[in-house]
Amino acid sequence: MSLVISVSGSSGADSRLFDEVLLVAEEVGAEVAKHDAVLLTGGKGGVMRAACKGAKSKGGTTIGILPFSKAEANEFVDIVLPSNMGYGRNRLVVTMADAVIAIAGRWGTLNEISEALMAEKPLVFLLGCDGVVDRLSRSGIVSEDEVFVDYASSAKDAVGKALNLIRVKKETKD
Repeated sequence: MSLVISVSGSSGADSRLFDEVLLVAEEVGAEVAKHDAVLLTGGKGGVMRAACKGAKSKGGTTIGILPFSKAEANEFVDIVLPSNMGYGRNRLVVTMADAVIAIAGRWGTLNEISEALMAEKPLVFLLGCDGVVDRLSRSGIVSEDEVFVDYASSAKDAVGKALNLIRVKKETKD
C-alpha cells in the first residue's frame, strides 16, 4: 500500500507567494513521487499546483480534495475529489494522509497545521518560505516536545523527515 503525503500551503491567491516558494513546492512534489508515495493536496493553485506539477514530472500520482467542484482542480491532479465542504475539506487533506508537509501558507494552511497537531499526524514545517509556517516556527507556539513534528530546510529534507516521522509513528503503534 502506498504512503500518502499531503502538502499544505499558500493558494494561488496569496499575493506574497513568490516564484522561489513555488519551485520549492515543486521539488517537494518530485521528492514525494521519487519515494513512490502519493501526493495529496487541496487541488487548487499556488503551492498545491506546484507540488502536483513536481510529482507528475517524476511519474507520481496526485490527489486533490477540492472545496466544491471538479472545475477548481489544477491540471496536474490525477484524482479529483470535489468535497462540497469549502474549507471543511482541510480536515480531509490532513486526516487522509500519512504525513503533512506545510509550506508558506495563510489561514487555510494554519487550519491544516492545527488539524495535524490535534490528530498527532506527522507534520513537517518547511522553513524559509515565509507565511504561517515560518511565523509559527519562530513563535514557540509549536513546542519542540511535539513528538510528530519536525522542521526542514529543503524539499529533500522535508520529505525525508516526513517519511521518518511516519516510520516512528508506526513503530510506536506496533
